[in-house]
Amino acid sequence: MPESNLRPKVDLYSDTQTRPSPAMRQAIAAAEVGDEQRGEDPTVNRLQDSVAELLGKTRALFLPSGTMCNEIAYRVWARPGDEIILDRTAHALHFETGGPAALSGLMMRPLAGRRGVFDAEMVTAAVRARNDRHAPRSALVSIEQTSNLGGGRIWPLEGIQAVAAAAREHGLPVHMDGARLLNAVVASNRAAAEFAAPCDSVWIDLSKGLGCPVGAVLAGGEDFIEEAFRCKHQFGGAMRQAGIIAAAGVYALEHNVERLSEDHANAKRLAEGLADIAGISILPEEVETNMVYFAVDPALMSAPELAERLLSAHGVRVGSMDEKSLRAVTHLDVTASGIATAIQAVEDILAD
Repeated sequence: MPESNLRPKVDLYSDTQTRPSPAMRQAIAAAEVGDEQRGEDPTVNRLQDSVAELLGKTRALFLPSGTMCNEIAYRVWARPGDEIILDRTAHALHFETGGPAALSGLMMRPLAGRRGVFDAEMVTAAVRARNDRHAPRSALVSIEQTSNLGGGRIWPLEGIQAVAAAAREHGLPVHMDGARLLNAVVASNRAAAEFAAPCDSVWIDLSKGLGCPVGAVLAGGEDFIEEAFRCKHQFGGAMRQAGIIAAAGVYALEHNVERLSEDHANAKRLAEGLADIAGISILPEEVETNMVYFAVDPALMSAPELAERLLSAHGVRVGSMDEKSLRAVTHLDVTASGIATAIQAVEDILAD
């Protein structure tokens, strides 16, 4: 049987590996539905209203994926040939298959932030002069909360406010890729609306830590969402009786947000356990949310080899990022017992 068809005992590959709980499945089965394109699906409307209120925005729009949220926001805020200012580790730069260029003709201007977080001075230095006829036009500043390749690092509220202030000095809107915004909310004990307030558009993912099978919700002002709805249709995002999947999001917002603290505790437990294993390099103090990045001594084995042996011999799945580094992500389907299993598996393999 190919590895891809194996169901790991402990799946730390990503928080996208979550499966809907029995209670969430019941909510899905009982969902009231209608034509969401005509605004007649009551469950979709409930989800959108809930997210708009959560984020302190006027309106919200239910979409099939977080990538579509980013791509639609970029299309609304910029035009072909424009430039998006973002961190060099940003999801839109590395994991959206060139979508900004392919779908909207946009360029990326990456900044050398620290673990995914840049500052106001970097933004100011990156903005192109408006009267420069030879350069692309700076159109938008985009931040990612939490930073994936930054190891789940939280953008501090003060940093977001400073970056947004610098952007507005140059007339630029600010977009937040909030795929894991609610992880930042729970870990920092700040309201989602506080993090979202400096941003003109923001979205949250439903299919990561919240445990839904699909979907994301994009929020912003009235005009922004009206144009985003048009782009949704243009990008093939019309879903019709989408209340069936929106019901999972409604359930998740009511039941799965506060429990994210359990994922953070498990991530910290994993980091501390790995730190005690000879041949593993990790800084547990840098684990702020549900992501654990660590490195293996190349004199022992490569990261892909360690990942393969963890899965084949112990049923533990992690992601290899390159030849030395790996990523483990905790979520609602990973228990404290699963964390202990993963730590022991790494220890046993390296001891051999």
